Amino acid sequence: MAAPTVSASLNASTYSPGDPMTLTLSYGDPDTRPVTVTIVVTDAQGNSSAPVSVTAVIDPLTVTVSDDSGRTWTRISDTGAVAVYRAVA
Repeated sequence: MAAPTVSASLNASTYSPGDPMTLTLSYGDPDTRPVTVTIVVTDAQGNSSAPVSVTAVIDPLTVTVSDDSGRTWTRISDTGAVAVYRAVA
């Protein structure tokens, strides 16, 4: 299994106390695999239902953000590839 990758950037390099901080992460995993399962039900007479599909992700990713000052980072958005978090300096 390959290791996930991540890159991060803050909206500024310095902050005054109380300033909003925005952290943007781009992340991925080269071996995360989506899988689609298709189901068809057939009765004894050969009548079949319409196909129904469900999807799942094998090896999903979890993002955790913390810093050495103990501030709380709140997730603003997450597309599964790019996540945005905010905190107060």
